Amino acid sequence: PLREIAARASMPPSKVHLYLVSFVRENMAYQDPQNGYYGLGSFAIQLGLAAIRQLDVVSFAADSLTELRDKTDCAVYLSLWGDRGPCIVAKADGKLQGAFSVRLGYILPLTTTATGLIFLAHLPEYETAWAREAQTAYDAARDARTPSEDEIAESIEKVHKLGYASTVGMLNRNFAGLAAPIFDYSGKVAATLTLLGPSEFMGRSRQKEFVNLLLDATRTVSQRMGSSRSAGDE
Repeated sequence: PLREIAARASMPPSKVHLYLVSFVRENMAYQDPQNGYYGLGSFAIQLGLAAIRQLDVVSFAADSLTELRDKTDCAVYLSLWGDRGPCIVAKADGKLQGAFSVRLGYILPLTTTATGLIFLAHLPEYETAWAREAQTAYDAARDARTPSEDEIAESIEKVHKLGYASTVGMLNRNFAGLAAPIFDYSGKVAATLTLLGPSEFMGRSRQKEFVNLLLDATRTVSQRMGSSRSAGDE
């Protein structure tokens, strides 16, 4: 309604009406002929869709990767969900990883890595079912232990409660991982940002600091993606 728009804009209704007439003329706004309410016009919608198409989480997260690496000395990875599971698409190598490094394009295990647990917690089951089955088969072929359903459910609940996931000794027995989600304009998980470093270095004395830095970074990138949601909002 005109009065509500004027109140929110802190402007007189008469002045707001003049603006709206111009906006309607340029298709930036639309007035419903039935109730007189205003909404976005076709041109405004096209502009919004064009902006959404330009959203690139890899570009938006690039500086956050290096900043987080410089603040923690740990390796930082950005992962997207692919048809086979979480895939590393960008990284900033840390000073403390030694010879251990995860390559770009690497598909991470879903139920035994911090990155995988973030996607598992925020994606619908039908999207993750195939990757879970594939990991179970892979673990069985290597005679490796697969987490039970109760353990996975407990991990997912913990992710929703804390806003991040943590694992120790999964990709490498001497390394620990911290991961948090990046959300897009629709509130869906778009990517995961992960810290990876020596487990002794990432112990209790530093974990709280590193978690806060990680959550700040994912919050910043989520906002750039147009999201009002951030890790830990649940």
